[in-house]
Amino acid sequence: METHVNGFRYDTHLHTSEGSACGRSTGAEMARAYAEAGYTGIIVTDHFFYGNTAVDRSLPWSQWVELYCLGFEHAKAEGDRLGLQVFFGWESNYQATEFLVYGLDKQWLLAHPEIKDATIPEQLVLAHEGGGMISHAHPYRQAPYIKEIRLFPEYVDAVEGVNATHTSDTSAQKHPEYNEQALAYAKQYNLPLTAGSDQHSATMVWGGMVFPRKLKDIDDFIRAVKNREATELLDGSKQENTGI
Repeated sequence: METHVNGFRYDTHLHTSEGSACGRSTGAEMARAYAEAGYTGIIVTDHFFYGNTAVDRSLPWSQWVELYCLGFEHAKAEGDRLGLQVFFGWESNYQATEFLVYGLDKQWLLAHPEIKDATIPEQLVLAHEGGGMISHAHPYRQAPYIKEIRLFPEYVDAVEGVNATHTSDTSAQKHPEYNEQALAYAKQYNLPLTAGSDQHSATMVWGGMVFPRKLKDIDDFIRAVKNREATELLDGSKQENTGI
């Protein structure tokens, strides 16, 4: 049985070069980096249709989805070879406000082209109907592409309280106050937390969540988040390999 000294470490927010225009490493390269770093699993969350996607938006929906999912599929194939769990999600962008969507898969996307144009309330309804969950990604991040901070506590299931790019020593843009504000926001509305690295390359940022048990699948991840099972939210300050 696989065990880890400090629990089972999962990164819930990362990008690949196949799915995200800003990604600098392939899905397979990302999977190898996380396996070597001692993670139990990762969730690939490439930028979705109106975000910084790497896939041509003029393509027919089915072709767009097939190409968009390649980063995850390449990571999954390499993860299966190495013993790393690889789950699927995406990072949606609605007028520069971003959300992490978990629990839906490629077949669901192919059957629901309306998701690309869904408003924030509509995204929540569609995700819930499919058994998914939405976490507000880095809600207080300030960047040129983010024109204003917009909060939607009534339309999300969780908040990304810790985004390691805001705190990790390996990040060029440290803003720990963004995480402090996100954590306070989640507490104010009693929303569960997620945490991820927002990693765009195989250079480790060391973010994610630690659970006391190995997760079965993405649905189990959703249950664990909603039940607040995480024992630690990783902000990039711990860089040791936890695998034994």
